[in-house]
Amino acid sequence: MKDLFERARAFLNHDPDQNTRAELSAVLEKATSGDDAALKDLRDRFSGPLEFGTAGLRGVIGAGETRMNRAVVLRTTWGLGKYLLEQIGDAASRGVVIGYDARRMSREFAEDTAAVLAEMGIVAHLSPIAIPTPLTAFAVNYLRAAAGVMVTASHNPPEYNGYKVYWQNGAQIIPPHDKGIAAWIDRAAPADEVAKMSLADARAKGLVRDIAPVVERTYLDELQKLGVRKDGDRSFAIVYTPLHGVGDRLTRIALSEAGFTGVESVAEQAEPDGAFPTVVFPNPEEKGALDLSYALAKKTGADLILANDPDVDRLAVAVKNASGEFVQLSGNQVGTLLGHYLLTQGKKGDRIALASIVSSPQLGGIARALGVRYEETLTGFKWIANRAMEIEKETGAHFVFGYEEALGYTVGPLVRDKDGIGAAVVFAELAAVRRSEGKTLLDALDDIAREFGLYVSGQKSITMPGADGIAAIKQLMVSLRGKTATELGGLAVESTADLSTGVRKNKDGSTEKLSLPPSDVLVYALEGGSRIIARPSGTEPKIKFYFDVREEMRTGELPKDAEGRAKAKMNELMAAFSAFAGV
Repeated sequence: MKDLFERARAFLNHDPDQNTRAELSAVLEKATSGDDAALKDLRDRFSGPLEFGTAGLRGVIGAGETRMNRAVVLRTTWGLGKYLLEQIGDAASRGVVIGYDARRMSREFAEDTAAVLAEMGIVAHLSPIAIPTPLTAFAVNYLRAAAGVMVTASHNPPEYNGYKVYWQNGAQIIPPHDKGIAAWIDRAAPADEVAKMSLADARAKGLVRDIAPVVERTYLDELQKLGVRKDGDRSFAIVYTPLHGVGDRLTRIALSEAGFTGVESVAEQAEPDGAFPTVVFPNPEEKGALDLSYALAKKTGADLILANDPDVDRLAVAVKNASGEFVQLSGNQVGTLLGHYLLTQGKKGDRIALASIVSSPQLGGIARALGVRYEETLTGFKWIANRAMEIEKETGAHFVFGYEEALGYTVGPLVRDKDGIGAAVVFAELAAVRRSEGKTLLDALDDIAREFGLYVSGQKSITMPGADGIAAIKQLMVSLRGKTATELGGLAVESTADLSTGVRKNKDGSTEKLSLPPSDVLVYALEGGSRIIARPSGTEPKIKFYFDVREEMRTGELPKDAEGRAKAKMNELMAAFSAFAGV
């Protein structure tokens, strides 16, 4: 207890932000007076520090080591700057791109980042306005910067913010850079001793520079080259929502320049607002997030709904079914449609398609049937982007498409991260082409299932907030590793792969070494091509279970009948694995 109070007082004494100082002072006063709730709150705030990893930083905004605040950002930026100067000889002159979204404290964190880098002699290319994440990633390569920082918490609740770091290749950092930066952060002085240059002085010395409009214009121009066909009926009505994020302006421009002029935004959600007032959770996957979009589509007669998350790196899609009602497509369905379209309609040659291990295996089946090189990576787009560049360098092949089931997609090498704008433009093109053929997008999914096999995917997420939740998630993964499953939901377990040890154990007792980097993931391969994956989320206080069922279609069978069998099998698997895991 004494150590907890001492750490809290030390943080308080060195916090340069009067707002978080006042916040922590109030909590500390109550905790020292014996208030149990305040004491628990204090423990949560100092159960860290907030760990810097391959996703950078992400946490609840507030005072304390495990929170996102100016003190944490200042020390993190100093560590990043020192690492860049150590690793990249011309890092100071090439500089760091700094973008930020419209969340609470995003601009303040971005300006603090620029001020610290400037004091270290490193040029800061600072966006003058809140911008989408894919534009920040693009700008790193366009400006040949040494690194990039995007201040965002993506689709997390409004109380969160984050600090995402890009390497000089325009992709999110992967090992060893994360550990190298973290080691320098550990050596940083207390926050109030981290030197900053005033933005006025930094601008006068050329150490803080606005990202020029040409960067955005070039990005928009290059977006128009992502598509593979110029035909199709592009006159149909589209409803779009940025979910109170920063996507409305650029996504609308990109769609208009691609010929989609019948786009109407959800007015209540069009302007950036970090409070996200019309949604409980600003994630387009969450129930209720698209309710206003459905209402507007019904009013306008739109046939397609496109939605970005607040920082515009994800894309959600809803389409009409045979009854004229809107249904939201899963991330796997969108990924399958986009991947199939690009691989069958685009340029041929030596091509690459990638997906994360928790995404549906269906894209892999399509790619292999078409002779396209396909690989699965660890969860997180940093792995997809970096692996794509490795394969390009090793083979000279052209990267066509990558996706992860959590609504993340990128088309080609333009952006080395998820790009919700590029994906929206190409998906609208796909819809236009199929529309001119007299087909719906659900028809297109049926055609793919007939040709390449039917896949059904499902997910179960369990949220465990706070320090106690993090500990519970870790213990659950330990418990799973201590159990052996021979059968789940009536399907034999063919093998169990533990990515933390890099070993796959087959049902006959033999073992194999895995090629993927170590990660806290378990993969259960089941008979018939089905599988289950368990892993903690890398960005949220959740543990996630992923289920994939492959069902053979019978001759002359309708896809809905095969899908019914697959969903029944899926329900059995979910129930069986939940019981097995004890949740």
